[in-house]
Amino acid sequence: MALLLNTNKISKSFGAAPLFRNVSFSIQESDRLGLIGPNGSGKSTLLQILAKRIEPDSGDLVLRSGTRLVYVPQDSQFEPGESIRGVMRRAMRSAGLPESEWQAREAETLGRAGFRDFDAEAATLSGGWGKRLSIAEALVQKPEIILLDEPTNHLDLAGIEWLEKSLQGAPFACVIVSHDRYFLENVPTRMADLNRVYPDGIFYVAGNYSSYLEQKAEFLHAQARRQSALENRVRIEMDWLRRGPKARATKAKARIDNAGELIAELSDLRSRSQTADANIDFVATGQQTKRLVHLEDVAFGFDERTLFENLDFTITAGMRVGLVGPNGSGKTTLLQLLRGEIAPLKGEIQRAETLRIVYFDQRRQIDPDLTLRRALAPDSDSVIYRDRVIHVASWAARFLFANEQLDQPVSKLSGGERARVLIANLMLQPADLLLLDEPTNDLDIPTLEILEESLLEFKGALVLVTHDRYLLDRVSTVVLGLDGSGKAERFADYSQWAADQAERKQAKPRAPAPKAAATEPQKKKLSYLENREYESIEQRISTMEEALHAKRASLQEAALKDARLLEQIYREIEASQQEVDLLYARWAELEEKVR
Repeated sequence: MALLLNTNKISKSFGAAPLFRNVSFSIQESDRLGLIGPNGSGKSTLLQILAKRIEPDSGDLVLRSGTRLVYVPQDSQFEPGESIRGVMRRAMRSAGLPESEWQAREAETLGRAGFRDFDAEAATLSGGWGKRLSIAEALVQKPEIILLDEPTNHLDLAGIEWLEKSLQGAPFACVIVSHDRYFLENVPTRMADLNRVYPDGIFYVAGNYSSYLEQKAEFLHAQARRQSALENRVRIEMDWLRRGPKARATKAKARIDNAGELIAELSDLRSRSQTADANIDFVATGQQTKRLVHLEDVAFGFDERTLFENLDFTITAGMRVGLVGPNGSGKTTLLQLLRGEIAPLKGEIQRAETLRIVYFDQRRQIDPDLTLRRALAPDSDSVIYRDRVIHVASWAARFLFANEQLDQPVSKLSGGERARVLIANLMLQPADLLLLDEPTNDLDIPTLEILEESLLEFKGALVLVTHDRYLLDRVSTVVLGLDGSGKAERFADYSQWAADQAERKQAKPRAPAPKAAATEPQKKKLSYLENREYESIEQRISTMEEALHAKRASLQEAALKDARLLEQIYREIEASQQEVDLLYARWAELEEKVR
């Protein structure tokens, strides 16, 4: 495979604090590199260096001549008044693609991403659809490399599955910063952990997240054995040095020098092995009432659309509810109903007396001008936790903040650090019921694991909205699935809900686009044959895409067997891709007619 990008000993610091040093790696054609690491290790900064948005302090970065590289940041931003179609065409113009290809490419890419109204204003999209558009904007440019920073943030579960399918077997290479462990299991062909515990500051593994976990465990075990052996050697050498060897002798001088090297290596190992974890522990009130919240025949909707109706559901102490459904299905709305912020259109919600509810808001509302000190302890330089007074510096250290950060403004914190501030605030509020709306966004994997343990040990009840499938599987004891069209069904766990969704997709053909559901007079714009073609074109595209995906999946196996077979598959993929492009272009033509 051809080399697309190479870095050599890249380093970056902010002020006196080094993010990473001497990081070297390469990206080849069809590579899918999953990049992980603790919050603050510099993952997003490294992506921006690869995208040439930030200059490294030292080191070299070489991009193969003519290689098109596209960067998708964490937050999606679009110009006010710009349509979805406008975003795509601006991207294709920037990439230098021929104007004759624009219509077909935008129809193909947006159709696969699930968009139907290409003239909708991009800036008004929800977080999940905005993220889909940002990714589609990158895909339409026909890149050789895509850099994706937390691409699953804000996507619903269907959106994550779409993204996984788009990346698996894709003809381009990608570097993906993500904390989604199922996503890291399904997509990457290589893993890289940017972390100071490794001698070079980064640890590479061929394979997916499971392979990384296995090889990391082996590495840390070997490092622990090396540290133990070094400690024994250093102890012997220190005893010898205390006896006062005469440095005039050549052998004695060499041994003294060697002892110094051993001590320095041991010091380096110890400093790298000292890792800290956030200390997360939610406090329950000890509410004696078994039934905390009861919903009876509850319905809610707006703009003539019903989100859910006939909802009968009881939340009891110790229950952990996973709330799932596509973006816009009413998950956050249901949390607002549980809190009492809004009232149901129909039905009744009964809450236990003195019920204490604590809510984690996905919008992360923290005054950016506050210092970290005031964000953690608004009224004084201490907090009260479990009836104990704790100084703010100690409280901050519990969430991995250094003393020198206390007087920095919140605006300087990373997304993961802001999430830790919010979790710290929640822990100060005893609760019977935790309502958590996307608490995992921006958290690194070690903090996620600690959050999971805390939720499993929490004695109260919780309702969890998250796109993190691993967290849902591990934490929830029951899953409530919303479809956004009125139905709310109960499932034993996330896997059962996912299996139900897959069965529904197989049993029922994909729903036609909203534009296709036009009134009868509009459909008369199509001839009889065109109408027949329009009714079947989505299914034809779906069939062709499945075949194309299967061909791409066979590339890796072919590469190991026979170069001529590999070349033949490439030709078949190119021909199939052209046919899919033509179908999408024809679909766009027919859509114009039925408008």
